[in-house]
Amino acid sequence: MSDEAEYFDGGCTCRFVRYRMTRRPLFVHCCHCRWCQRETGSAFVLNALVEADCVQVLSGEVEVIDTPSYSGKGQKISRCPRCRIAVWSNYAGAAEAIRFVRVGTLDKPDRFPPDIHIYTSSKQPWVVIPPGVPAVAEYYRASERWPKESLERRARLLGR
Repeated sequence: MSDEAEYFDGGCTCRFVRYRMTRRPLFVHCCHCRWCQRETGSAFVLNALVEADCVQVLSGEVEVIDTPSYSGKGQKISRCPRCRIAVWSNYAGAAEAIRFVRVGTLDKPDRFPPDIHIYTSSKQPWVVIPPGVPAVAEYYRASERWPKESLERRARLLGR
């Protein structure tokens, strides 16, 4: 099945917000930074990075909340206005072009394991990263880690 023919549905806990990703992610981050730990109340967050125009709201609507971030540039977290579950974020660095979809809100989250673990310098000591999975202490350069096709998609998206 081609990339364009696939889709991946998800939504919030109360099912008011339902969305569809119409492409596979560019890349999937497992972020262990303390900011993500605080926002999720968990040890990390799993985000699937995908072009914003490949995320369609099928029902309901999201409420966008401006939230501080470690970088100081902030992020916009899109949440269900009823149950308040975060379904995706937009970070200042990628502006509105790329959504960071919360993998756990997908109907089949097991389809997208992390491509990389980031900010492992602040990961919880009991979290064990599987052997062979890329992990970095802080962040990384996409040009050094992303697959060629994802870099090409990002370049088209950003007009480069």
